[in-house]
Amino acid sequence: MIRELGWEKSVKRLERLMRLKSFPVAFTLFENKNEMNEIPFLRRVNHKSTLCQLLNLARNSDWTVGAELKDFTSVMCPSIIGLTDIPQFMKDGTFRSLVWTKNRADGKIYENSIPRVPIGKYEAVAVAPLVYNPFDPDIILIYANPAQMMLLINSLQFEDYEVMQFFCVGESSCSDAIARCINTGKPSLTIPCFGERRYGHAQDDELVMALPPNLLDKTLKGMKSLYNRGIRYPISPAGAETDLIRQFPTAYSEQERIEKIKGNDNRLLLGITGGVASGKSTVALMLEELGAPIIDFDILSRIVVEPNKPAWEDIVGFFGKQVLNEEDSTIDRKRLREIVFQDMEKRKKLENFIHPRLLTEFHKQIEQIADKTPGAIIQVIIPLLIETSLQAMFDHLLMVYVPEEEQIERIVNRDRTTRNHAIKIIQTQLSVEDKKGYCDLLIDNSGSVEESRTQAKVIWKKLKKIQEERKNK
Repeated sequence: MIRELGWEKSVKRLERLMRLKSFPVAFTLFENKNEMNEIPFLRRVNHKSTLCQLLNLARNSDWTVGAELKDFTSVMCPSIIGLTDIPQFMKDGTFRSLVWTKNRADGKIYENSIPRVPIGKYEAVAVAPLVYNPFDPDIILIYANPAQMMLLINSLQFEDYEVMQFFCVGESSCSDAIARCINTGKPSLTIPCFGERRYGHAQDDELVMALPPNLLDKTLKGMKSLYNRGIRYPISPAGAETDLIRQFPTAYSEQERIEKIKGNDNRLLLGITGGVASGKSTVALMLEELGAPIIDFDILSRIVVEPNKPAWEDIVGFFGKQVLNEEDSTIDRKRLREIVFQDMEKRKKLENFIHPRLLTEFHKQIEQIADKTPGAIIQVIIPLLIETSLQAMFDHLLMVYVPEEEQIERIVNRDRTTRNHAIKIIQTQLSVEDKKGYCDLLIDNSGSVEESRTQAKVIWKKLKKIQEERKNK
């Protein structure tokens, strides 16, 4: 059964995010070779071929191509995908010892280590560019360079993390990608072997990963989340001789600052985040009434970019005077947002100008509150707290959220903008569900004011209890 909505949208997103040079390949095995005849535009090569030749025709020449046992150059390729067994001179190590091992004993170990699809079930194979939705694939093959593969691995690990273990038998490495993935149902990465580079034209910098089809959407979701955090391909070098302090997330490079911010007076730092127009400030005011002073990063961001301050000078130096209000030379925040809205690199550049100064001002205000009220529960409103990797500074994270439709309606009414523009604004941030995974405290702000206030009181009691228990340890 072919995927109902097709593969085109997913493949296009993958190609755009990874910048692939060749088509992701749909790979499938048939129990009855006649089933191949049902595939539109399928070709049969008119000479004997290797499996890697067929893959090359699919990923680089745009072919949909099929083969059965008699179409292969030798039994080696079809034996890996379960179309036939290998003869005794291969099983006893003689074949491998002709080139690849010192002696027959090593050759036998080599041969026995090669994973193969079990014999007896399949009669034929077909490969094609996945984007054309040619058939329901058993696996998807992706060829990419090491940096692209690292992004692919990170994307697979983003949710439900597990250590990924890969193998390389050496020659016949297609078995490590294809057979291993089919047999285990797990992603399998390997280094294309001499044969695939000579006969299948795999390039010097290419690796190959076989991916179970049901993991492609998970991969894309993880890749999009990483993209929103600035992790994307190509990877821009930070500079070998550059001071990297500003390039690292806070948790990596500012351990001393984090320790100072958290202090030793039993203060408790609560980071408040949430999607745009979710009502973070409203909830914060409720907690302030209960005794939690507020630090608002939106206000801090205005302070640090006041005219002639270092951040202001960096911004004007990079973006030009087009981002200034003519009457007072203050930053035109709306104009600046429009510039960085669709450009991740410019947005990251702006963050690098502002965030170090923000943190300095933040630390200053934290100490002012702590001097006045030792052991305070201090709430800090940061809309992009997760996106800017500031979680390490806080003891607890509170997520304020509303359903996306309500977000859209609020943005349209607040900004007097269109629904499509509101959706684009929402999409520049992590999704509500992604953010929830980082936060141990949640407030659903879609109900009445009193319902939100009731939730705020429950959270306040919980925070006071946590603080008291910590004090008594």
